This record gives sequence, C-alpha cells and structure tokens, in this order.
Amino acid sequence: MKIHHLNCGSMATIEGTYPGAGAAPTVNHCLLVETDDDLVLVDTGLGLANVRDPEGTLEADWVRFAQPVLDEAETAVRQIERLGYSAGDIGHILLTHLDVDHSGGLPDFPDAAVHVHAAELEVALAEAAAARYRPADWAHGPRWVTYEPRPGTDWFGFTAAVPEGLGPDFRLVPLRGHTPGHLGVAVRQDDRWLLHCGDAYYYHRELQLPPEPHPILDVLQQTAEFDRDLRLGTQARLRELGATHPEITLFNAHDPWHLAAMG
Repeated sequence: MKIHHLNCGSMATIEGTYPGAGAAPTVNHCLLVETDDDLVLVDTGLGLANVRDPEGTLEADWVRFAQPVLDEAETAVRQIERLGYSAGDIGHILLTHLDVDHSGGLPDFPDAAVHVHAAELEVALAEAAAARYRPADWAHGPRWVTYEPRPGTDWFGFTAAVPEGLGPDFRLVPLRGHTPGHLGVAVRQDDRWLLHCGDAYYYHRELQLPPEPHPILDVLQQTAEFDRDLRLGTQARLRELGATHPEITLFNAHDPWHLAAMG
C-alpha cells in the first residue's frame, strides 16, 4: 500500500502560535491510497467546477472567509493525473463529511463509489441544508454507499465500520460534532494507522494538554459546528487516543503544519 498526502485546495494564510512556526496557507489535506486492487481517495478537496466557476458553486460568505486560491493544478483530479492515473481509476472515495471543501471534487470522479455517514447524506440532501451544503457537488448522481455506526465493530474504543468493497485496512470512524454525520477515516499501513480526522479539530495543538486552539481557526470551527458538546467530546476522545496509542498518527484537514510533517 502506498499513501500520497495531497493538498487539494490552498486557502487563507495563517500564522502559527509557537516559535518557528511562521505563516502558511491553510490546506485541504486529502489522501490518495494505492492498494493492490484499488485507488482510494479520502476526501476530494475543491474540484474543477469550484475553480472554474466559484460564483456558481461556492457560497459567497465562505469564499470571503476561506479565501481559496482556486488553482486547477491543486485539484485532486489534476494531481492524480500527474501521478500517471486518470479519474476513472478511482474506485472509492471515503468522505469525512459533505462540506464543499471536502466534497467539491466529487463531480471529477463520477464513476467512484462514494462512502459517507447516512446521517450526513440525509442532512445534506435536505432542502433546508442548501446554505451549508452545495448540491452541485452531487448533481451528477454519485454511487452513494452509506453507513450507520453499529455495536461490535470496535476500533481502539470507537465504533467503526469497514467500507464496503474495501478490506480491514480501512475504517470509517464516527467523529460527530462538526456536522451530524462527520467521520474519521483510518488507513492501516504496515503496523501503523493514519487517522484522517477531517474537521473534528482544526489545529494540531488542540490535541495537547492543555489544548491550544488557533485564534483564527477556532472562530471558524465554532461558527461551523453542528453540536458544540459533541465536538468537544470528540476532541477529548481524540486527545486520549493520541496519548495512549503511539501507533496511530492523527491529522486533520486544514492544518498546514500537519501536512508538512507528513511529507
């Protein structure tokens, strides 16, 4: 198994909060996983439609706050092509959630099976959710595969699921709070796990004790949260997971220092 860490959409530049951190653009951290049988994409970042028609596909307030660079070269499909693959080679997309900066690239991979939490898809498809979610992302009619957490599928104390069509090296881990059906995506490589936490937290120093939220990113995560108590509870569980299981590497979607550390 080979794992590529991709930035699928640079956004506003922020300063680190510790000596030597400097300034860096926030990112949309996605994974491309090469297995023996499949190419698997974890989140999509922003897609070609977002870059080419931001006014038609992105919410204006989000654009003003996030300040996306909108560079076609950063889209997942263009990065995958540079690795020698095509859009049709992606067999599965595992989504942490359906905010546009995580699902905007879905139309670029119309043949992939798209795995998502059932509650997330239900809310995103509801008419009342249109202000947050962007229906253009799934107007092409994706091949949805939905999940609900069920007892008996434990992953380090979390109730997780093995994605249909993939083996036990992949797990979908409910990390609710940011959205109703937010998931983490765990990928095993040899004797270690990577856990893509999506937007369950926004800054790596939130996982330390005491937590140190980023002053700008924390405003964004509080503005975007579905349920504060659930979000903070999820963060506490992730903090404990990271402290007690060194074989798991946790990272989130937008922290540029996470991405730089993972190469």
